[in-house]
Amino acid sequence: MTVAVDGPAGTGKSSVAKHVAAAAGLFYLNSGGFYRAVTWASLDRGVSVDDGGSLFEVSRTLKLEIADGRLTVDGVPRQKELRSQAVDAAVARVSSFPRIREIVNSHLRRIAGCMDIIAEGRDMTTVVFPDAEVKIYLDASLESRARRRFAELHREIPLDIIRRQIAERDEIDRTKAVGNLKLAPEALYIDSSHLTLDQVCDMVLREILSHNHTTGETGQS
Repeated sequence: MTVAVDGPAGTGKSSVAKHVAAAAGLFYLNSGGFYRAVTWASLDRGVSVDDGGSLFEVSRTLKLEIADGRLTVDGVPRQKELRSQAVDAAVARVSSFPRIREIVNSHLRRIAGCMDIIAEGRDMTTVVFPDAEVKIYLDASLESRARRRFAELHREIPLDIIRRQIAERDEIDRTKAVGNLKLAPEALYIDSSHLTLDQVCDMVLREILSHNHTTGETGQS
Protein backbone atom coordinates (compact mmCIF):
# COMPACT_ATOMS: atom_id res chain seq x y z
CA MET A 1 0.00 0.00 0.00
CA THR A 2 1.19 3.52 -0.80
CA VAL A 3 -0.12 6.60 1.00
CA ALA A 4 1.10 9.84 -0.61
CA VAL A 5 1.06 13.20 1.17
CA ASP A 6 1.55 16.48 -0.71
CA GLY A 7 1.60 20.09 0.39
CA PRO A 8 3.76 23.21 0.71
CA ALA A 9 6.63 23.72 3.15
CA GLY A 10 5.83 23.93 6.84
CA THR A 11 2.39 22.28 6.83
CA GLY A 12 3.47 19.48 9.14
CA LYS A 13 3.73 16.77 6.47
CA SER A 14 6.68 15.09 8.19
CA SER A 15 5.07 15.02 11.64
CA VAL A 16 1.77 13.76 10.27
CA ALA A 17 3.41 11.10 8.13
CA LYS A 18 5.56 9.86 11.02
CA HIS A 19 2.60 9.53 13.38
CA VAL A 20 0.38 7.91 10.78
CA ALA A 21 3.15 5.49 9.82
CA ALA A 22 3.43 4.30 13.41
CA ALA A 23 -0.33 3.98 13.82
CA ALA A 24 -1.03 2.27 10.50
CA GLY A 25 2.00 -0.01 10.26
CA LEU A 26 3.51 1.82 7.29
CA PHE A 27 7.12 2.82 6.59
CA TYR A 28 7.67 6.58 6.65
CA LEU A 29 9.45 7.73 3.49
CA ASN A 30 10.53 11.39 3.47
CA SER A 31 11.24 12.59 -0.07
CA GLY A 32 12.56 15.92 1.20
CA GLY A 33 15.42 14.15 2.91
CA PHE A 34 16.69 12.91 -0.45
CA TYR A 35 16.71 16.42 -1.92
CA ARG A 36 18.37 17.69 1.23
CA ALA A 37 21.02 14.98 0.85
CA VAL A 38 21.81 16.12 -2.69
CA THR A 39 21.86 19.75 -1.53
CA TRP A 40 24.11 19.09 1.45
CA ALA A 41 26.54 16.97 -0.58
CA SER A 42 26.69 19.63 -3.30
CA LEU A 43 27.34 22.46 -0.84
CA ASP A 44 29.90 20.31 0.96
CA ARG A 45 31.74 19.87 -2.35
CA GLY A 46 31.59 23.55 -3.23
CA VAL A 47 29.07 23.15 -6.05
CA SER A 48 26.88 26.15 -6.88
CA VAL A 49 23.15 25.53 -6.48
CA ASP A 50 22.68 27.24 -9.85
CA ASP A 51 24.95 24.78 -11.69
CA GLY A 52 22.47 22.14 -12.78
CA GLY A 53 25.03 19.99 -14.56
CA SER A 54 27.35 19.73 -11.56
CA LEU A 55 24.40 19.18 -9.21
CA PHE A 56 23.26 16.30 -11.40
CA GLU A 57 26.73 14.74 -11.29
CA VAL A 58 26.65 14.87 -7.50
CA SER A 59 23.13 13.41 -7.34
CA ARG A 60 23.83 10.47 -9.62
CA THR A 61 26.94 9.39 -7.72
CA LEU A 62 25.45 9.54 -4.23
CA LYS A 63 24.51 6.29 -2.55
CA LEU A 64 21.20 6.99 -0.81
CA GLU A 65 19.78 4.18 1.31
CA ILE A 66 17.52 3.58 4.30
CA ALA A 67 19.35 1.92 7.19
CA ASP A 68 17.78 1.40 10.62
CA GLY A 69 14.94 3.65 9.55
CA ARG A 70 17.23 6.57 8.66
CA LEU A 71 18.47 8.00 5.38
CA THR A 72 22.19 7.53 4.88
CA VAL A 73 24.39 9.44 2.44
CA ASP A 74 27.20 7.26 1.15
CA GLY A 75 26.65 5.02 4.15
CA VAL A 76 26.68 7.79 6.79
CA PRO A 77 23.61 9.20 8.63
CA ARG A 78 23.56 13.00 8.14
CA GLN A 79 20.40 14.07 9.97
CA LYS A 80 21.92 17.15 11.60
CA GLU A 81 23.65 18.34 8.44
CA LEU A 82 20.54 17.89 6.31
CA ARG A 83 18.52 20.21 8.58
CA SER A 84 21.06 23.06 8.54
CA GLN A 85 20.09 26.62 7.64
CA ALA A 86 22.33 26.49 4.56
CA VAL A 87 20.44 23.46 3.25
CA ASP A 88 17.09 25.10 4.14
CA ALA A 89 17.99 28.09 1.99
CA ALA A 90 19.18 26.07 -1.02
CA VAL A 91 17.09 22.90 -1.21
CA ALA A 92 14.17 24.40 -3.16
CA ARG A 93 16.52 25.57 -5.89
CA VAL A 94 18.29 22.21 -6.09
CA SER A 95 15.01 20.30 -6.24
CA SER A 96 13.80 22.47 -9.13
CA PHE A 97 16.14 20.76 -11.63
CA PRO A 98 14.21 18.07 -13.56
CA ARG A 99 17.13 15.64 -13.89
CA ILE A 100 17.75 15.72 -10.14
CA ARG A 101 14.06 15.06 -9.52
CA GLU A 102 14.30 12.02 -11.81
CA ILE A 103 17.20 10.66 -9.77
CA VAL A 104 15.42 11.19 -6.45
CA ASN A 105 12.15 9.76 -7.75
CA SER A 106 13.92 6.61 -8.88
CA HIS A 107 15.23 6.14 -5.32
CA LEU A 108 11.77 6.68 -3.84
CA ARG A 109 10.06 4.22 -6.19
CA ARG A 110 12.79 1.64 -5.61
CA ILE A 111 12.27 1.79 -1.86
CA ALA A 112 8.46 1.87 -2.14
CA GLY A 113 8.55 -1.28 -4.25
CA CYS A 114 9.75 -3.25 -1.23
CA MET A 115 7.24 -2.23 1.45
CA ASP A 116 3.99 -0.51 2.40
CA ILE A 117 4.78 3.18 2.82
CA ILE A 118 3.54 6.66 3.58
CA ALA A 119 5.56 9.16 1.53
CA GLU A 120 5.46 12.93 1.84
CA GLY A 121 6.73 15.69 -0.39
CA ARG A 122 5.52 18.25 -2.92
CA ASP A 123 4.67 16.05 -5.88
CA MET A 124 4.02 12.69 -4.26
CA THR A 125 0.42 12.33 -5.46
CA THR A 126 0.88 13.78 -8.94
CA VAL A 127 4.31 12.66 -10.18
CA VAL A 128 6.10 10.20 -7.93
CA PHE A 129 3.17 7.99 -6.93
CA PRO A 130 0.25 8.90 -9.21
CA ASP A 131 -1.30 5.47 -8.53
CA ALA A 132 -1.12 5.74 -4.73
CA GLU A 133 -4.12 4.14 -3.05
CA VAL A 134 -4.54 7.09 -0.66
CA LYS A 135 -3.68 10.70 -1.52
CA ILE A 136 -3.58 13.59 0.97
CA TYR A 137 -2.95 17.30 0.33
CA LEU A 138 -1.96 19.05 3.55
CA ASP A 139 -2.15 22.86 3.51
CA ALA A 140 -1.92 25.78 5.96
CA SER A 141 -1.64 29.56 5.88
CA LEU A 142 1.77 31.16 5.38
CA GLU A 143 1.65 32.74 8.83
CA SER A 144 0.87 29.49 10.65
CA ARG A 145 3.61 27.66 8.75
CA ALA A 146 6.19 30.35 9.56
CA ARG A 147 5.31 30.27 13.26
CA ARG A 148 5.60 26.49 13.38
CA ARG A 149 9.06 26.61 11.82
CA PHE A 150 10.01 29.47 14.15
CA ALA A 151 9.12 27.27 17.13
CA GLU A 152 10.98 24.27 15.69
CA LEU A 153 14.13 26.38 15.39
CA HIS A 154 13.74 27.55 19.01
CA ARG A 155 13.44 31.19 17.86
CA GLU A 156 17.06 31.19 16.66
CA ILE A 157 16.08 32.80 13.34
CA PRO A 158 13.80 35.87 13.14
CA LEU A 159 10.20 35.12 12.21
CA ASP A 160 10.21 37.56 9.28
CA ILE A 161 13.19 35.79 7.70
CA ILE A 162 11.52 32.39 8.07
CA ARG A 163 8.30 33.80 6.62
CA ARG A 164 10.17 35.18 3.61
CA GLN A 165 12.06 31.92 3.04
CA ILE A 166 8.85 29.89 3.08
CA ALA A 167 7.16 32.31 0.68
CA GLU A 168 10.13 32.04 -1.68
CA ARG A 169 10.01 28.25 -1.52
CA ASP A 170 6.29 28.34 -2.25
CA GLU A 171 6.91 30.36 -5.39
CA ILE A 172 9.66 28.02 -6.59
CA ASP A 173 7.58 24.94 -5.84
CA ARG A 174 4.57 26.31 -7.72
CA THR A 175 6.55 27.27 -10.83
CA LYS A 176 8.90 24.30 -11.28
CA ALA A 177 8.96 22.98 -14.83
CA VAL A 178 8.68 19.44 -13.48
CA GLY A 179 7.12 18.28 -10.22
CA ASN A 180 5.47 21.58 -9.39
CA LEU A 181 3.18 21.74 -6.39
CA LYS A 182 -0.47 21.18 -7.23
CA LEU A 183 -3.56 19.54 -5.81
CA ALA A 184 -4.49 16.15 -7.28
CA PRO A 185 -8.27 16.12 -7.89
CA GLU A 186 -8.74 12.83 -6.00
CA ALA A 187 -6.66 13.88 -2.96
CA LEU A 188 -8.22 14.57 0.43
CA TYR A 189 -7.58 18.30 1.10
CA ILE A 190 -6.81 19.23 4.72
CA ASP A 191 -6.19 22.80 5.93
CA SER A 192 -4.22 22.35 9.14
CA SER A 193 -3.93 26.05 10.03
CA HIS A 194 -6.19 25.67 13.06
CA LEU A 195 -5.96 21.92 13.64
CA THR A 196 -3.82 19.99 16.10
CA LEU A 197 -1.46 17.27 14.98
CA ASP A 198 -3.76 14.62 16.46
CA GLN A 199 -6.75 15.99 14.57
CA VAL A 200 -4.92 15.90 11.23
CA CYS A 201 -3.59 12.39 11.88
CA ASP A 202 -7.08 11.17 12.74
CA MET A 203 -8.38 12.50 9.41
CA VAL A 204 -5.61 10.75 7.48
CA LEU A 205 -6.07 7.49 9.38
CA ARG A 206 -9.80 7.55 8.68
CA GLU A 207 -9.04 7.95 4.98
CA ILE A 208 -6.67 4.96 5.07
CA LEU A 209 -9.18 2.90 7.03
CA SER A 210 -11.92 3.79 4.56
CA HIS A 211 -9.73 2.56 1.69
CA ASN A 212 -8.83 -0.65 3.51
CA HIS A 213 -12.47 -1.41 4.25
CA THR A 214 -13.30 -0.89 0.59
CA THR A 215 -10.50 -3.04 -0.79
CA GLY A 216 -9.95 -5.50 2.04
CA GLU A 217 -6.30 -4.51 2.48
CA THR A 218 -4.72 -4.60 5.93
CA GLY A 219 -2.24 -1.74 5.48
CA GLN A 220 0.46 -3.80 7.15
CA SER A 221 3.89 -4.63 5.72
